Amino acid sequence: MSQSSPSPTDAGSLLPAVGLLALDRQYEMLREPIRAALERVCDSGRFVLGPDVAELENELARALDVPHAITCASGSDALLLALMALDVGPGDEVIVPSYTFFATASAVTRLGAVPIFADIDPVTYLVDPVDVARKISSRCRAIVPVHLFGRTADMDALLPIAARAGIPVVEDCAQSILSTWHGRCTGGIGDVGCFSFYPTKNLGGCGDGGFLTTTRDDIAARLRLLRVHGMEPRYHHQVIGINSRLDSLQAAVLRVKLPHLDAWTEARRTNAARYGEHFARAGLDGWITLPGDEHRGRHVWNQYVIRVADGQRDALRSHLTNHKVGTEIYYPIPLHLQVCFRHLGWAPGDLPETERAANETLALPIYPELTDAEQRTVVGRIAEFFRTAPARAQANSPQPASAAALAGPHFIRRMNHAERVADTRR
Repeated sequence: MSQSSPSPTDAGSLLPAVGLLALDRQYEMLREPIRAALERVCDSGRFVLGPDVAELENELARALDVPHAITCASGSDALLLALMALDVGPGDEVIVPSYTFFATASAVTRLGAVPIFADIDPVTYLVDPVDVARKISSRCRAIVPVHLFGRTADMDALLPIAARAGIPVVEDCAQSILSTWHGRCTGGIGDVGCFSFYPTKNLGGCGDGGFLTTTRDDIAARLRLLRVHGMEPRYHHQVIGINSRLDSLQAAVLRVKLPHLDAWTEARRTNAARYGEHFARAGLDGWITLPGDEHRGRHVWNQYVIRVADGQRDALRSHLTNHKVGTEIYYPIPLHLQVCFRHLGWAPGDLPETERAANETLALPIYPELTDAEQRTVVGRIAEFFRTAPARAQANSPQPASAAALAGPHFIRRMNHAERVADTRR
């Protein structure tokens, strides 16, 4: 950074507002080619599974270096289709993180299976492989690591755990398109990868959409069948599937955007590094913990999530909102504490790192078009808060879980040691 750059703590250099997202900037750059693509589809009259859908699937497969990319109607459907293709059903268990979007667990429950929630690593916010291994039982049918915020989960640890148990790995890649692990793109590491085209993703459409990837021919064939009601040939139904087809209009828009994705990803990575420089100059080490990069692969920074110490996250967010700086909390209520999963018996303290993250993390703007001046404003407003806000008592911080709580939810805690050994695959 140039020595002449204004300090992020210099209030006179701060902008009046910074949005969390700026989708209009991306559209403005691509306005004409997007409109031309939409007109092409409308002129063709082929709106469902038309030529643009097939071409997008081919282009995605090449971009991610996988043999199969299968589009569908949403990222949520991608997760559901993946589990259906693996024959997950009533009474089965699927291990998922609790610190993630609801769709990861809802796909499990929609099939009558039971989500078994695992805790996260406190540094990466990604599912903890040690806790995953602890929770594998004879009823477990899949592990679903989430490559959260654009960083790849620890596949070096997770893949051997799954292999020993003889169960597949379904990668939740909704936030991780073009992220890598030892040079391999996410979605091509486990058995199936599930992606989202929601507008806020690194590759976002003009509405809902998703796709799946796999290196397995058998799974690819099953996914293509399941997304069209299990119908092949027409009006002959081999299995009971669902209706989950990507619209040709969405595919056409995404085809315009896909060639720009790598450059947009590098812009996000540049912005993440620049945040580090600005925060270092602001001297906020005692209050803010910054997210780290991933030396074993490419972090694509769908979100830039800081941790705020001493129970001050919500007050900081209010301060930023008052100064028109956009932020978001991902995710304020962990899945294991959601009302709809109360019947599963989880309780506060069961997943201590997940609960800490839910109470302390805050996402800042990170989109590719974000400017240096906007980033200086974000950091400057954060520095302003800690210079002026009264110190909160340490008692406001989330309290550590008890030793009993750390052992797991009560329906697992009731199992004695012999039962656990008999019911667990290693």
